[in-house]
Amino acid sequence: MKIYVQGSLLTLFFFILTVLPAEAQRKNSSYLKYIDQYNNLAVQHQKKYGIPASITLAQGILESGAGQSKLAKASNNHFGIKCHSDWKGGRTYHDDDERGECFRKYRKVEDSYDDHSRFLVERSRYASLFKLHITDYKGWARGLQKCGYATDKAYANKLIKMIEDYELYRFDSGKGKKANNNKKQGPVTAPMVKRTIYKTHGLIYILALPNDNFDRIARDLDFKPKKLIKFNEVPEDFPLQPGDIIYLQKKKKKADKPYYDHVVKIGESMHSIAQQYGVQIKSLYKMNKKDPEYIPVEGDVLKLR
Repeated sequence: MKIYVQGSLLTLFFFILTVLPAEAQRKNSSYLKYIDQYNNLAVQHQKKYGIPASITLAQGILESGAGQSKLAKASNNHFGIKCHSDWKGGRTYHDDDERGECFRKYRKVEDSYDDHSRFLVERSRYASLFKLHITDYKGWARGLQKCGYATDKAYANKLIKMIEDYELYRFDSGKGKKANNNKKQGPVTAPMVKRTIYKTHGLIYILALPNDNFDRIARDLDFKPKKLIKFNEVPEDFPLQPGDIIYLQKKKKKADKPYYDHVVKIGESMHSIAQQYGVQIKSLYKMNKKDPEYIPVEGDVLKLR
């Protein structure tokens, strides 16, 4: 079943033919090595404790410098967990928020992963996170920052960027795999659904439904999946959350008036901000004179035009 729209909206469908390719993401080889080495362990802990594998991997990379930090090498502590009063195991001391703080020391990396999972499960302040869907890595990232896991105001945004840049969300399916494995999903067999088409910022879009994906959306609207993926500047297997904006045409180089700037909130990425205003990601970076490694910090003000 095809969805038809009248007037100028229908005209736009036929004139959407090309889109500039997304900028190639530069990959950190040490991050890729870490992902290959520990993704199966993260998946095991997801199944046992209910923590998204993507979150565990992203935290491990950030907190341990992909296993290269002094704390990780000398003490096998991959998550920056401090001693606290209830800790009975090994100890080591490093400067962090204060000088000579006590951090937990482990016999092996696997012990660090296990302690990290139990640290989250056993503390009531993190209880609300376990009510989230296992694929809601954005909700988990925001929750970890709000619950005080780290004092860094950009912590949630760093986790989200890491998960999206390195497609760690692929591991939340519960299957460990190599970091460079990009197998396509099988054919879509779900019944076709009627899509409501909206228009904002002069652009046509739809809202993602529960359990949605680009193949299903493309089939329902008689689009090519690759075209939708390019319009929305995401990888092929990018997971969709209900309510996500999916543009059906190329985004603009700057936001429409009166949207001149945006104040960054917890859990926002350059991609999510670009989607909110219908702006191309590379234009958003360029307008704000930021390089691709920039991570939005809560309270930052970004130009939109």
